[in-house]
Amino acid sequence: MKRTLLARNADVLVTMDARRREIRGGGVYVEGNAIAAVGTPDELPPTADEVIDLAGHVVLPGLVNTHHHMYQTLTRAMPLAQDAELFGWLRALYPVWARMTPEMIRVSTRTAIAELLLSGCTTTSDHLYVFPNGSRLDDSIEAASTTGIRFHATRGSMSVGASRGGLPPDALVEDEDAILADTRRVIEAWHDPARHSMLRIGVAPCSPFSVSRDLPTLPRTTTTSPTAGNGSGARPQSTRRTWDGSAATCGTRTA
Repeated sequence: MKRTLLARNADVLVTMDARRREIRGGGVYVEGNAIAAVGTPDELPPTADEVIDLAGHVVLPGLVNTHHHMYQTLTRAMPLAQDAELFGWLRALYPVWARMTPEMIRVSTRTAIAELLLSGCTTTSDHLYVFPNGSRLDDSIEAASTTGIRFHATRGSMSVGASRGGLPPDALVEDEDAILADTRRVIEAWHDPARHSMLRIGVAPCSPFSVSRDLPTLPRTTTTSPTAGNGSGARPQSTRRTWDGSAATCGTRTA
């Protein structure tokens, strides 16, 4: 039996539905992790397992955050990277990120998600592409699972280090076979394609100055497996590039 929640008596409930209704005295009825109904008091069940009085509040649909690097929460105010353009900013912070641990990944994920939830965000993605000192995408997934947010974790990757013309130091890049193997492992272990899923996995090679143009797509068996199919975020995508992948040909841009 799914646990139910009734949040009622809002000053205004903004639906953002096709008619853009704004319901005075409205409420929301939730079953499990899905909204079952919104409406006026006579359109909603009279009670639920938990009832919240929203008098004095305006209710909005949860915001969706489509781009985040949550591990960077811990390094957002470092003086050595302030006011730098993109490549200078990255070069300043790569050595710091190389010292991150699994616990730092977990703490930064919880911190970032707390900020998002307090700002009205209920669904977020996260692009994690550095895995130093035994860190794994699992660390951020496990941290996110304690918060109640709907989480789209993406398995990022960097495979071209400075010695091969890329921007990141060699210590932060991974072997391409290892990237593919771990990406498949994470999808098979964590991806949930079900409707109203709270966790989906995406595939997210990092950038043209840190990933080889030859990085292959995942094997066909991964993209069509029950855990990865249906187009819900886990399907790897190939990209065609017209650059040679080196930092020198990518230039710089301002933040």
